[in-house]
Amino acid sequence: MKSPGERGRLVIYIDGASRGNPGRAGAGVWITDGEGRKISEVSCYLGHKTNNQAEYWAFLLALREAERLKGEHIQIFTDSELVERQIKGIYRVKDLGLKALHNRVLQDLKTFSSFEIESIPREENEEADRLANQAIERRIAREKGREPKNGDKLS
Repeated sequence: MKSPGERGRLVIYIDGASRGNPGRAGAGVWITDGEGRKISEVSCYLGHKTNNQAEYWAFLLALREAERLKGEHIQIFTDSELVERQIKGIYRVKDLGLKALHNRVLQDLKTFSSFEIESIPREENEEADRLANQAIERRIAREKGREPKNGDKLS
């Protein structure tokens, strides 16, 4: 059983990836408990997005999953210094495409008792990065599976 200080605490790693920026994009979310044990993972294809949009979508997916898991205190790690500093209010959000996503993240964060966000080096975010890229790879493989083969024509 968790100690009272650990109850409802989730450690969340998020990453968004875009091939082409903008291009095919994916989001990855890796969630552990206070002791580092994996609780959940999310890998989601996002469609055509910029890298920064993908980072925010990964954040939104993480918050949805944390709420589903009944998280109360969340600690978020991202390799996007931009997202971290925009959430903390250090940087303004100038891009209109990001403003709505930023506002949505801020609203969703209010459902938790507390949150922390910290940017980390990319090498420390391997699981979330793997999940984001896995989503893109799955989509590419699916698209290739639907392409005509051996000169077959689409009807």
